[in-house]
Amino acid sequence: MDGSDLTERQQSVLAYIIEYQRVYANSPTVREIAKHLKLHSPSGVHRVLNILKDKGYLHDAAAKKRSWRSTGSIAVGMIPLVGAIAAGDPIAAIEHVEEELSVSPSMFGCEACFALRVRGDSMIEAHIQDGDLAIIRRQPRVENGEIAAVLVENVLTEATLKIVRSTRSSLTLEPANPRYNPLVFKGPARKQVTVIGKLVGVVRRMRLSL
Repeated sequence: MDGSDLTERQQSVLAYIIEYQRVYANSPTVREIAKHLKLHSPSGVHRVLNILKDKGYLHDAAAKKRSWRSTGSIAVGMIPLVGAIAAGDPIAAIEHVEEELSVSPSMFGCEACFALRVRGDSMIEAHIQDGDLAIIRRQPRVENGEIAAVLVENVLTEATLKIVRSTRSSLTLEPANPRYNPLVFKGPARKQVTVIGKLVGVVRRMRLSL
């Protein structure tokens, strides 16, 4: 199984369970999954878990509180975390591998992809929060209305995560938070914007307390 048959929500739940198992050698409870991913009710989590079970990604032990475990059926692979990306004002992208995530690119429908750490809150209405890891498939173009990692060339080369909207005369990088203004590029200024790749998923890591 390669994970390409999963929705973004299903991917997020499965990625959290895999990460939790890696850290604690145990499974999270349904309430812990709901709280971490800011899902409104355990019943919604149960629906996702049962879908993942039906598709062969999870199995559960009846009558156990921490019963949901990954089957290990996702292809082996790693996703490099290469730096940070802004969800707010653009910030400089860090082009070196900080670590490798123990999640297969195939889970997000990719042969290869990379992760960027999100900083800021301009994409919160797209369910992307400060500290999330944006999973990016490298490609030079995206469709209108898709979320992409882009470089904006000015004095410095910077990176940001935005909804991309294009017309014949302008290119707009749109936030998913009404507190922020879109970035609009017209005429020759459009050449300042380079698409790094398309957002294909989000991983929300655990905040471990000492």
